[in-house]
Amino acid sequence: MTATHAPFVDALLRARLPVIMEVKRHDGHGVELMGDRTVPEVVAEYVDAGASCLSVVTGRWFGGDDEMLREVAGLTDLPLLKKDFITRERQIVEAKEMGASAILLTARILPRKPFQKLIETTLSHGLTPFVEVAEHEEIDSVVRADECIVAVNNKDIRTQERDAGDIELSRSLLAATIKTGTPCPVSASAITDPRVAAELIAAGFKGLLIGTGLLRSESVAAWIADFERHRSEIGATVSAR
Repeated sequence: MTATHAPFVDALLRARLPVIMEVKRHDGHGVELMGDRTVPEVVAEYVDAGASCLSVVTGRWFGGDDEMLREVAGLTDLPLLKKDFITRERQIVEAKEMGASAILLTARILPRKPFQKLIETTLSHGLTPFVEVAEHEEIDSVVRADECIVAVNNKDIRTQERDAGDIELSRSLLAATIKTGTPCPVSASAITDPRVAAELIAAGFKGLLIGTGLLRSESVAAWIADFERHRSEIGATVSAR
């Protein structure tokens, strides 16, 4: 029997292109990412490139707000992730009303018990917890992981993601992330090189969350084409062994 997953998880697992493409106005330093593009233009570019899901950063230090999520929800039927600091049940209810299918829960900013309670509450409202972790202790605190996306954040949220990021963190935490039982381990942030992205999928990640890397690329379509080419090359190399 095929397992049944929530819409956000299902869309990512079934996708030809396992990439969550992110709508984000600023990077951690406050530098503009969208340029002269409007939200509809960015969303259209992502949809045309084959995005499986979208992430919408509503957090203020990234230049976001809740209205942007409502706008994106009116532009596409793709499952949406609301990325912000969620600490209360009311925020979960509001995210669902805005059109989100998943919400970000960051283990690093919450005590263990409240963090676990928020996972339970998110699931009770029919949303997918997109649980962000950065070390083994945080991974161990995830409850009901089989109903969550567990994502390794390659950047440090404690510095407002102003660091360059470390892809090796994803590689080092992949086995522990899979061991939680999550159907969809994800590598998130600091993914700028299409070949590195392909290597992460080949290693065992079921999805990638990419924002700045796509928004700063000359062409989202070209970036994705490079990613798919590298996936094919890596797959062919593995098959030849």
